[in-house]
Amino acid sequence: MRVIGLMSGTSYDAIDAAAAELTLDGDSLVLRPLGLVGEEYDAALRETLADALPPAATSLAEVCRLDTLIGRSFAAAAVRADRELCDGSAELIASHGQTVYHWTEGGQVLGTLQLGQPAWIAEATGLPVVADFRPRDIAAGGQGAPLVSLIDQLWLRGRPGTPVALNLGGIANLTAPDGTAFDTGPACALVDAAARGLSGGSLAYDVDGALAARGSVHEPLLHRLLDEPYYALPAPKTTGKELFHLGYLRDALAGFGTLTAEDVIATLTRLTARTVADAVRGVGATEVIASGGGTRNPTLMSMLDTELPGVPLRTSDELGLPSDAKEAYAFAVLGFLTLHGLAGTEPASTGARHPSVLGSITPGRGGLRLPPPAGRAPVRLVLK
Repeated sequence: MRVIGLMSGTSYDAIDAAAAELTLDGDSLVLRPLGLVGEEYDAALRETLADALPPAATSLAEVCRLDTLIGRSFAAAAVRADRELCDGSAELIASHGQTVYHWTEGGQVLGTLQLGQPAWIAEATGLPVVADFRPRDIAAGGQGAPLVSLIDQLWLRGRPGTPVALNLGGIANLTAPDGTAFDTGPACALVDAAARGLSGGSLAYDVDGALAARGSVHEPLLHRLLDEPYYALPAPKTTGKELFHLGYLRDALAGFGTLTAEDVIATLTRLTARTVADAVRGVGATEVIASGGGTRNPTLMSMLDTELPGVPLRTSDELGLPSDAKEAYAFAVLGFLTLHGLAGTEPASTGARHPSVLGSITPGRGGLRLPPPAGRAPVRLVLK
């Protein structure tokens, strides 16, 4: 089955659309990557989305408008991916949508909201769409994240030692072979916020880690940031831009006088490297396989390598899974599992009471024809 996975992360800069050919072969799920296309949000939509995200206030009218506009953007990405990567032969779309809020109280996730109405995708492509992946896990007592952990476990099974999968998006998360999985804290979220805030909006992020490379780590600021209580919480745990945003950074900077943008961003980059490394050591990792946009920041990767002496740091590209597309491929897999009646969660990773079949299905133009339920869940993911 040819499946297109759609994903826009906490950096909300673009939609990744990855196409994969997926086949169940005994106890293995075989994935053949077909490629990735990226569809940037137009500037007006990105600005509207940024203005609506916490801690900003918004209205239900704006939420409704964003749900439609993001849905149309995801639909355009799906149409393009089907045309360019599948020659019009895609059979299913799996859309994560755009996370705009993750409701957490007392360490427990109570709700989550992803915008990007799947009806627009189904209408534009004519294909069934699996969406709203996270709420079912939350309803089962889980954190609703990190959902890619099941795919990481299947993919890394059989590698020697204790390999850890690390995703460096807006938020960093890791998965260990025993199913332990959690958000470690910010990856690019605070760096991106600083780049935008300190440049007056002229920069969206630290391009190639150049600002951090020119700066020096401000140790007092780093120590203040490391005092954040989230880092001491036990797994499973999840976080997002509800916590790590520009207002959070401004509060942390209070009392330090005037610091250069380069020094602030160098300090935030070191914060990511330090908190990720602490988490990696905490699960006894012998190898780290990284993916996500943060892998394109050489300063971050160098700092992370320094923080993890003796632990090889690789990217998923080296193992055949493009790092830029990994999360989009993961949601393609989750959509495929849902359509076949198979669970897409690992309770050890999210803290749920039981595994769950994820998401809701929006029928395509020809109605809904589900494949026969799969007899058993795969135990490994094989790349071809």
